[in-house]
Amino acid sequence: MTPGSPTTAQKAEALSALHVPGDPLIVTNVWDSMTARIVARTPGVRALATASHSVAFALGVPDGEGMTVEQALDAARRITGSTELPVSVDFERGYARDAAGVRDNVARLIDAGAAGINIEDSLGGATSERRPLEEAAARVAAARAAADAAGVPLAINARTDTLAGSPDNWDEAIDRANAYVDAGATSIFMLGLSTSRQVADAVAAVRAPIAVFAHPGYLPLQRLAELGVGRVSFGPQSLGLTLHHLAAAAAQLTARGEYPSELAYRYEL
Repeated sequence: MTPGSPTTAQKAEALSALHVPGDPLIVTNVWDSMTARIVARTPGVRALATASHSVAFALGVPDGEGMTVEQALDAARRITGSTELPVSVDFERGYARDAAGVRDNVARLIDAGAAGINIEDSLGGATSERRPLEEAAARVAAARAAADAAGVPLAINARTDTLAGSPDNWDEAIDRANAYVDAGATSIFMLGLSTSRQVADAVAAVRAPIAVFAHPGYLPLQRLAELGVGRVSFGPQSLGLTLHHLAAAAAQLTARGEYPSELAYRYEL
């Protein structure tokens, strides 16, 4: 850390404060130091977030904790070291079998510079079975305990996959969300909120800012703000857009056999 740079604790406090219902934090997800630097200097960007799918893809391993905890921590360290903005790390299921292991791993993640985390209650993928509620809440509490021990007010974006797994389980989704808030989560990432009514109901029922995953065909960003959402992310879609443009450039370069003028620039990294 350079002299005068914000501490991890200061970044964590700033990250939590950016989750404002009605004026949501918009995060373009990154996956390495290069993408972190590029996105961080984009006008209007206030914080960064990783997407585990993208980080894993870049490493050549599957999503869903296909990475080892060492790989996840190394990726986080490279990204946080590339910017002075707060970074929220998608930490999947905590890379541990139990709450004690989650606490140890989150402590290491904070040491790596993370100002916030995503932690999910799924046992393996968005449509899989969820952990028992008490067990899932204990893992959120373990992350908070690690943060408290480090003196860092970690922004914990607790993810519940309840509605993604079964759209009819509304009561369970709300119960889980509020249990995670009680355990120390500062925002709730709810997959499966598909309509304006669902988003509005979740905002009203959950005792913390709501985070959603935006995608083509979903509610517009302005509408999400009107409904009181506190955070919007795009997951691995930023990786998909990047790879689409890379593939198009490769096809153009290969077909022409020359460097076309419209590609004749050098992006300063």
